[in-house]
Amino acid sequence: MTERSIKSNKLRVGDISISYQIKKSVSTSSHTILFLHGFPFNKNMWREQLRALPEDVTGIAVDIRGHGLSTSGHGFFSIDVFAKDMRVLMEKLRIEKAIVCGVSMGGYIALRAHQLFPEIIAGLILVDTHSKADSNEGKQKRFNSIQAILNHGRRPFSIGFVENVFSQQSIQEKPEAVEYIKSAIRRNSVRSMCSTLLALAARTDTSDTLKDIKVPTLLVRGSEDRITSAEDMQELNTTIPDAKFIELSGCGHLPNLEAPDTFNRAINEFLTAIK
Repeated sequence: MTERSIKSNKLRVGDISISYQIKKSVSTSSHTILFLHGFPFNKNMWREQLRALPEDVTGIAVDIRGHGLSTSGHGFFSIDVFAKDMRVLMEKLRIEKAIVCGVSMGGYIALRAHQLFPEIIAGLILVDTHSKADSNEGKQKRFNSIQAILNHGRRPFSIGFVENVFSQQSIQEKPEAVEYIKSAIRRNSVRSMCSTLLALAARTDTSDTLKDIKVPTLLVRGSEDRITSAEDMQELNTTIPDAKFIELSGCGHLPNLEAPDTFNRAINEFLTAIK
């Protein structure tokens, strides 16, 4: 798949303009997979996945509201708002069903979308994420991050952030991925970052409906992830009826960037299995 096969587009969705990249399939009867990034990144984190998709699969990587090149609109963010943006985008693009792949925050959005409108979800790929709401301690960490960003700006936040999301091996061996994440963080506005942190702190728990997920589900975790615990992901694995769990050695919170070849093989095998 060549770089020229990936096209950048914008589309008006409600009160915002959503920016996305699309790799169209060569078939009209293929799967569509939507890639949802984590906080506070953008759609470019999925470039390697778009390039590696089978020719008969359409891939779309989306800038979530207020991130990347998507606008903020009213500015009052929530996981529900992000999920409903995704649904309207699918309607505008005439996509009846999609496999949704989300990492971290993208996984929260995917699980909430399935809870709200399961009829449009054909499958789930949940990467270093879980179904639980923030604890009080977790909320306080979000509030502290907001204060730090307001007081010191995005650059110090980005430096500390990469130390948490990447494994030590990746920091040493994947400097281009580390620099991309730093750059992606600094490109977001302070207002959008703080609004998203509030949305993450306020998100609802989706654990009660995990047992109702009837679509094929792939769970991917980096073995060195310090943000999403192995226990939380194993809970997804044991509760979601048709789930498959894999762990990628030497990866932290972003295995699609840290081990793209292994990650791509895993999702492509998953796509092939559910055809």
